[in-house]
Amino acid sequence: MSYTGAIKYLYDLQRHSIKLGLERTEKFLAVLENPHRRFPSVHVAGTNGKGSVAAMVASMLMSDGFSVGLFTSPHMVSFTERIRINNAQISEAEVVRLIGEIKEKISAVAAGAGEPTFFEFVTVMAFLYFAGNNVDWSVIEVGMGGRLDATNLILPEVSVITGINYDHKEFLGNTLSDIASEKAGIIKNGVPVVCSAQEPEVELLLRKKADAASSPFFMYGKDFSGTLRSTDFTGTRFDYISESHAFSDLHVPLAGEHQVINACVAIQAFLLCSARPARRASVQPASGSTPDAVREGLAAARWQGRLELVNGDPPIILDGAHNPHAASALAAFIRKQFINYRVVLIAGIMSDKDIAGILAPLLPLASDIIFTALNYGRSAPPGLLAEHAAALGFQSTVTLSISDAIASAKKIALSPPPNLSVPAVILITGSFFTIGEAKELLGEKSVLGDLRENFNRA
Repeated sequence: MSYTGAIKYLYDLQRHSIKLGLERTEKFLAVLENPHRRFPSVHVAGTNGKGSVAAMVASMLMSDGFSVGLFTSPHMVSFTERIRINNAQISEAEVVRLIGEIKEKISAVAAGAGEPTFFEFVTVMAFLYFAGNNVDWSVIEVGMGGRLDATNLILPEVSVITGINYDHKEFLGNTLSDIASEKAGIIKNGVPVVCSAQEPEVELLLRKKADAASSPFFMYGKDFSGTLRSTDFTGTRFDYISESHAFSDLHVPLAGEHQVINACVAIQAFLLCSARPARRASVQPASGSTPDAVREGLAAARWQGRLELVNGDPPIILDGAHNPHAASALAAFIRKQFINYRVVLIAGIMSDKDIAGILAPLLPLASDIIFTALNYGRSAPPGLLAEHAAALGFQSTVTLSISDAIASAKKIALSPPPNLSVPAVILITGSFFTIGEAKELLGEKSVLGDLRENFNRA
């Protein structure tokens, strides 16, 4: 099987759509001798920030000398982004090998239990890859929700829940309490929980769940906190403090004030990992210097698609904001950092998202607004986005592709109105699909990009 054929096989699993539940994945893992039980892990759920937190935790563990697996979703351009060890993406050859091995070994189970979904298969692949490479730790990001997510078969050393907001209502529920209940499903008996600041009703629900599970509970703003020093496109500087630790003038190369909370949550999780007896005797602190691991690990952390600046003329900002809370955080950063710029906005949004909620904080920033269609079946028609903008009082133009949108935006940015010499920046946002396509056009390699319309990366 070629790599192209292997990826096509995974894409084709999307015909089974999203099926939340653990029973089928548990059976697949059993015939593979339960690889998920062979390494200690950190489990990360939430609506916004979970990818950034996972990347920072993994980076600090690596700085402490451990071999660390990292499983995240979605990918921006290449499937191999999802599964990493020590920040190196899984090789194409390993993808082919693992798909072949898993297909063969689960075939009898699949005949009775049903074929795996895309995410179930990829989760099993990540667990098998990490176990086969004897990682010291893994950091596992939830795909959707938590309680019924395929990743929820691990027994982690630490559970992390980032900020909870509205998203995936069709699967997780229409209220914050419903959504929080699903996210809280990753809380395990006796396993410490680290939590971002939450709405009061969400905090109460999570605390009750943790208390019922006898799980120590650590919340940002109450048990640990951070103070912003500065943030720009080089990253964010901040201080961290808790009852037992204080770190000053830390730097993480991720932009935005919201990264202070994310980074502090990651630090608290890492400190708990360092203090918690591991299930494997071989896993011991490598460097013996927690402050160095925190400082160096954060400085080395990388996470694409979040306030990512592409230098050029004009400069381009890529951000995957795909819900109102993320869009508001993006708007707050742009408002402060580009106060003397014209912002040319390109937006492509999925039809099942809160379109008006995403657009409301972004449209007032833009001198020009361009809506576009994505090469994906769930993409909202650009004309529909324009109607939402008009209802909010903003005029816009539409294009039929990201390529056309970027070309139009560059022409606008490089041709300022008469008597106006203000520089321009292009902002591309609305979905990880949107910025994934943009990154391809800006030179990053993809495989079978033309099949994206058949593939749900959420």
